[in-house]
Amino acid sequence: MRRRVVVTGLGMVTPLGVGVPANWEAVQAGRSGIGAITRFAARSFPCGIAGEVRGFRAEDWVDPRERDRMDLFILYAIAAATQAVRDARLEVSEEIADRVGVVIGVGIGGLPGIEQNHDALTAGGARKVSPYFIPAVIGNLAPGQIAIRLGARGVNMTITTACASGAHAIGEAFEMIRSGRQDVVVAGGAEAAITPTAVAGFAVMRALARWEGPPEGASRPFDARRSGFVLGEGAGVLVLEAEEVARRRGAPVQAEVLGYGASADAHHITQPPPDGSGAQRAIRAALAAAGIEPSAVQHVNAHGTSTKQGDVAETRALHAVFGAHAPRLAVSATKSMTGHLLGAAGAVEAIYTVLALREQTVPPTINLDEPDPECDLDYVPHHARRASLEIALSNSFGFGGTNAALVFGAAA
Repeated sequence: MRRRVVVTGLGMVTPLGVGVPANWEAVQAGRSGIGAITRFAARSFPCGIAGEVRGFRAEDWVDPRERDRMDLFILYAIAAATQAVRDARLEVSEEIADRVGVVIGVGIGGLPGIEQNHDALTAGGARKVSPYFIPAVIGNLAPGQIAIRLGARGVNMTITTACASGAHAIGEAFEMIRSGRQDVVVAGGAEAAITPTAVAGFAVMRALARWEGPPEGASRPFDARRSGFVLGEGAGVLVLEAEEVARRRGAPVQAEVLGYGASADAHHITQPPPDGSGAQRAIRAALAAAGIEPSAVQHVNAHGTSTKQGDVAETRALHAVFGAHAPRLAVSATKSMTGHLLGAAGAVEAIYTVLALREQTVPPTINLDEPDPECDLDYVPHHARRASLEIALSNSFGFGGTNAALVFGAAA
């Protein structure tokens, strides 16, 4: 069985705002969500900037009595999933509950809660640790809490593949529906790891941007002055459905998932192979699964983290896969505006890819002031661009050499 799979709902929480309309307006305007860290005193850290979510009110999404029983990544996941389910006009009835799944990618999980409870234990002993500590921080409580609220009794799981987690979650959900194992899957990614330990850890391994100018200029994929990624947070969730199920209930079809590919670099714990060979294999697999030629793709939402090695390797991978067609691709790096949302990045960027197809607009790559000569594709610098788009690709790559690629098509 090879069923067609469509996207019927979208939900987002990012440094650019809460909700799809706020995000899309900010992306089209080329607005940055990067600023000075406010969660803790970060002046002594090698990097004191991040993409924090501002204006998020947990009580808008969960009962206030539950707020302190969940870490922030779970709250973001619930908020994005609630939006996506509303957008899809989905009601999980008793009749369909067993055929509705939830798959959420999480890279790190409840690091804020781990740090807070460790401090409580150190200061006051075991009795000061919250009884909700464990269920508040473990990764699978993001899909678990969503499933409880929806009454979804199908597949329920967390995928943890570092920065590819959200994309792998969507890809695996796609395969579940296409093969007939599920009819509907609420899929995406969530992360909230802007904490002293995470920022220090990424900084000392020299992964974070060291930028002396205004914070909004720090994330600059493919630019010659890039110096590392900027940590972000948030969640992105999509409702995926078998096309016949969506059509039968009159759901709003926003795009089609055409293909999914995954691969391993088997090269290094943090760095990609210089030629992007692992990324190449994931992209080729996604195109093969979609049954399309590389020349059919018009737009790519790049992984584009703003690291020296990663941006060059991805550029080389796109050249290798697309050949003479590569210069005609409109390639966007939306991390230039959001920062790197780790386990949520692939899901958030998949949503931006769906929106590009739906709105026929390519997001910009901001801060691309001095293009790196080794990064020589059309990265849509500074300003969004109207375009005729039928097929788009979204790339996600993670520590450990894990790669995911998703191919989307415009709604028929």
